[in-house]
Amino acid sequence: MTQPLMTAIAVEGGRGPAEALKAVQIDRPVPGPGQILIKVEAAGINRPDILQRLGGYPPPPGSPDTMGLEVAGDVVEGAGRWKAGDRVTALLGGGGYAEYAVVDARHALPIPAGFTAVQAAALPETVFTVFANVFEHGGLKAGETLLIHGATSGIGTTAIQMAKAAGAKVIATGRGPEKAAQAKALGADVSIDASAEDFAEVAKAHGGVDVVLDMVGGDYFSKNLDALKTGGRIVFIAALAGGEIALPIFRIMQKRAVVTGSTLRPRDADEKARLAAAVEATVWPWIAAGALIPQIDATFPLAQAALAHAHLEGGAHLGKIVLTM
Repeated sequence: MTQPLMTAIAVEGGRGPAEALKAVQIDRPVPGPGQILIKVEAAGINRPDILQRLGGYPPPPGSPDTMGLEVAGDVVEGAGRWKAGDRVTALLGGGGYAEYAVVDARHALPIPAGFTAVQAAALPETVFTVFANVFEHGGLKAGETLLIHGATSGIGTTAIQMAKAAGAKVIATGRGPEKAAQAKALGADVSIDASAEDFAEVAKAHGGVDVVLDMVGGDYFSKNLDALKTGGRIVFIAALAGGEIALPIFRIMQKRAVVTGSTLRPRDADEKARLAAAVEATVWPWIAAGALIPQIDATFPLAQAALAHAHLEGGAHLGKIVLTM
């Protein structure tokens, strides 16, 4: 029996610029044991997708070669807690830029009440990343202060809202007055134009910070450490300005600082299932209470994935960019 085909996005030549993304016909995936098949309505776009398109950040073993780390839609073939017709959003190892996707049933969560598929598709990658890095690795608690760099990105806009929902104070940075104003409007207690102000000095003037969520790297590290309170934590999730830094051991010792970081995609299936359960228990009630609303900057039809990548690379977006089927 011939396997049905579907439309997906592939990188022409295996790697390349945004315009290398092309719609192709490939076999519709078949769910394995413990997996569900989702008819995709929307798929979130993330910076790791750009890294994959350029030849880095390969999918973990067993995941599709096509990119796409989060989707929302209807279950077609169920498993575990899910049955056909259930509406879910899911964290994927790859393959989300397509009409259908398969995923471990434990990595799917119910679409929150009142959310569209576009809103739901913007949740998994950012929410899982923020929860794992800010709350688990960073140990952020109510009453502490979180410094967020890149605060108008998908990760940043999510981190502002999640930190505030948890009872923390937020200091946010963005490049330019418009981005600083956007972060403030999303709930940041203090918003800094990093192109015009020394964020470390501003942060210290507001009492310093307990946790730093950094996706910049490079020369931000020394200022992060300067802004940090004694016993503070710096958590890296990317290094857009450079991944090699000087490590001032004695300053770290004096501050009793912790420097850590993680990636989400390579985690094994059991760890992602544990994280999904923790996110559903902690973050989904915040969503139900209206404390977390994904910021959707733009949507593009699947066939225009190249334009969507170019828009993300342009850097002017606020929140998430989502593909629609």
